[in-house]
Amino acid sequence: MTENELLYVLALQNVAKIGDITAKKLIAHCGSAEAVFKEKKHHLKKIGGIGSLILRDLFESQHLKAAETEFKFIKSEAIICHYFKDDSYPEKLKHCIDSPILLFQKGEINLKQQHIISIVGARKVTTNGIAFCEKLVEELAIYNPIIVSGFAYGTDITAQKSAIKNKLQTIGCLAHGLDQVYPKAHKRYIAEVEKHGGFFTDFWSSATFDRNNFLKRNRIIAGLSQATIVIESAEKGGSLVTADIANSYNRDVFAVPGRVTDSQSVGCNNLIKHQKAHMLSHPLDVPYILNWQLQDGKAPIIQKQLFVELEGDEKVIYNYLKTQDKAMLDVVALQCNLPTFKVASLLLNMELKGVIRPLPGKMFEVV
Repeated sequence: MTENELLYVLALQNVAKIGDITAKKLIAHCGSAEAVFKEKKHHLKKIGGIGSLILRDLFESQHLKAAETEFKFIKSEAIICHYFKDDSYPEKLKHCIDSPILLFQKGEINLKQQHIISIVGARKVTTNGIAFCEKLVEELAIYNPIIVSGFAYGTDITAQKSAIKNKLQTIGCLAHGLDQVYPKAHKRYIAEVEKHGGFFTDFWSSATFDRNNFLKRNRIIAGLSQATIVIESAEKGGSLVTADIANSYNRDVFAVPGRVTDSQSVGCNNLIKHQKAHMLSHPLDVPYILNWQLQDGKAPIIQKQLFVELEGDEKVIYNYLKTQDKAMLDVVALQCNLPTFKVASLLLNMELKGVIRPLPGKMFEVV
């Protein structure tokens, strides 16, 4: 993208009545952001959803003036810009209909890595939540995943600090411009995050703090990743919004279960209960369900145990698989009359016991 086109993309991004979906529609129709501003109004009116109010706002001169100011900030701070039509734009985010037309970056982010997960959860995370989050990142480190989060208090910063500790790349998705730090207490982590990854945002330097910005930011957290993991959540919270967005993008969601009496487990338990998330009871549930392989193309070696005792539904699954050469997870769930999320967890336990093994394509067989 040329600097001239960047200027017009910024101007288009500044039009309040035009969101990312409409902006992409305009660019597709006209060929470029610059062409949008040079197109005749009556031609633009032929595009679905483009009315007089939008057109009146679009051709206000203030947008280009604002774009020039932001362009100067971008140049002075050496901010990297990713245009949604460019190869540098995050691949997984490209497939999200409402992804930003322009994404701003600081740091040394390298997305040439297939294992990207988001870890979110309560800001007032419990000690158990912190411990599980740290254990999760530590045990997943062998797969070299990128850890995405929101750089907020609690779960977010725990996940990102754990990523740095385990020498993993981490990305903080911000709900404000790159000229600010929120929360201010996290200023001390900026250099380390940029050294081991960096920050993404679609907000300008002039953006003010607003609750809706944080909800809007969540689509980037969900869209960047193969899966979103919710560590803890009350009955309502931003991490549940991220989980819903991830579901809408047809991405996997995991939730850590907790006691029904724990207020910070209500959200996770509800996700699992309503089959909106896989139950995450062990860190290895993640690579198991996502079918991750190690760099040598092999799954971790699990020693078969002697005198294995299978319990309840494990016996049902084992007996079914004994009658088959191999079977897919969904088929096992259907034939055994069990929920898919429960079968996934049981299969993992059985794999750890060494009685079954996974095959490519989410297939399984008896050892």
